[in-house]
Amino acid sequence: MPPARVVFYLATAGVLVMVFRAALVGPPPFEWSLMATLAYVGLVLGAVFSLRWRVFVDAVVRGPRDARGVALTFDDGPDPKWTPRILATLAHHKAKATFFLVGKKAEEHPEVVRAILEAGHAVGLHSYAHDRLFALRRERRVREDLERGLEVLEKLTGQRPTLFRPPIGHTNPAIARVVDSLDLTVVGWSAAGRDGLESARVEDVVSRIRRDLREGTIVLLHDAPERGSREPAAVKALPLILDALAAERLDVVPLEPWVEGK
Repeated sequence: MPPARVVFYLATAGVLVMVFRAALVGPPPFEWSLMATLAYVGLVLGAVFSLRWRVFVDAVVRGPRDARGVALTFDDGPDPKWTPRILATLAHHKAKATFFLVGKKAEEHPEVVRAILEAGHAVGLHSYAHDRLFALRRERRVREDLERGLEVLEKLTGQRPTLFRPPIGHTNPAIARVVDSLDLTVVGWSAAGRDGLESARVEDVVSRIRRDLREGTIVLLHDAPERGSREPAAVKALPLILDALAAERLDVVPLEPWVEGK
């Protein structure tokens, strides 16, 4: 069990004990109650916002202990202009990646999805609509979104995706229940360049990724902007990241073997 999940369970038990004690004996000093409440709220928010904590969902955030190489993943595509640029760079370096696709964009650009598959890359789901408030939606709406996204990708690829990365990496118990019922494996990351930000600079993206490169790293990049048509920083950063991997003698490897059986 992930350490953060253990901490969350213990903190929740502590809050319940404090509530029962307050009902039976009397409330603790106001300062203690306030500090405990703020600490617990902070823990809950961290659990929602940080997929790497794996509090609400079981997620693959890096390769197994004996993993060799680095897995590249891309979010927010497909994009008719920028995804082909990413594919060309990967082809030049003979590297394979996993693309977590937004179902709505895949519907709009099926030819790009075909290009991803024809180049030998893997495809996962990144939700249908990429709702930024996904973690605040009711379970029924979460299910409808994911089922629609799965249907779109299965129609386009001929195979139902088994990998899922939540929008912005946010999770909650409702998302966990839906993901489990749909038999999806949640994939996180262990190195992120923050290249999805509009203010991202190529040199900063490369620096962040290089800092976390080691055997078993799952790299998060973006082959499309979340909204609009601006060029994602990964387009120019990717060649430099691949050169850095070569300099560190780290191979680019497929993600799938790391998630099999999870």
